[in-house]
Amino acid sequence: MLVLIKFLYITFLLPPGLFIAALAFVCGRMYYRHQRGAGLLALITVLLYLISTPLVGDILIRSLESRYQPPAAITGDVIVTLGGGATADTPNVHGQGHLMGSAANRLLTAAQLHRLTGKPVIVSGGQVFANTGKEAEIARHILQGLGVADDNIIVEGQSLNTTDNAKFTQKIIAERGFTSPVLVTSAFHMERSVQQFAKYNMEVTPYPTDYQTNTRFIFEWHLLWPRADAFYNTQLAVKEYLGLMAVRWF
Repeated sequence: MLVLIKFLYITFLLPPGLFIAALAFVCGRMYYRHQRGAGLLALITVLLYLISTPLVGDILIRSLESRYQPPAAITGDVIVTLGGGATADTPNVHGQGHLMGSAANRLLTAAQLHRLTGKPVIVSGGQVFANTGKEAEIARHILQGLGVADDNIIVEGQSLNTTDNAKFTQKIIAERGFTSPVLVTSAFHMERSVQQFAKYNMEVTPYPTDYQTNTRFIFEWHLLWPRADAFYNTQLAVKEYLGLMAVRWF
């Protein structure tokens, strides 16, 4: 009974299911009245439903996340972690500002790798918008709070995108004499990041993290329920594929 109730409110009361149900109702009315455009609206409704299901969202995001696997052993001399969004003025244990979900997961993995290897960490990410946080500075405070010594934290706070991450990190790596960077970013973002770093003549050891779905597919009926997080995964995947198409120019 609880599963049925959850299905009903997710499908009919919460977006995007609410809007899909409304569009389906309008399609039915238009078809019944023989109005033009009913077929086109029905096609749009079906496409919106499909890209809002975990089944489709997971397939798309898994196609990106499966391209790299974490190495069995870490042999690099510096850990590079990329930003992924931050709030500016939210209260934190140490200072102000929080990293968004993906950025926080990346930083957590970087902290774990530092604890495992003792290698320094470069945190890369600037303030993208006026109402977002200074990612690298927030990351530095969090690492300090986790017990990472300040001389093992290198801040790169100019980057506004993945291209900048590679460009400005390359300068730090060259200045400090590092030769084998370990790149930590979300698994769905790794392919584009590796290509961007390669543009600046950096061969990195990819260490993917922040997985959005399981590596092994298991079908369950709830994968057919339209959900906002599934729509977000579809959006992430499409954004990355567009980025991969444009990586040679940007």
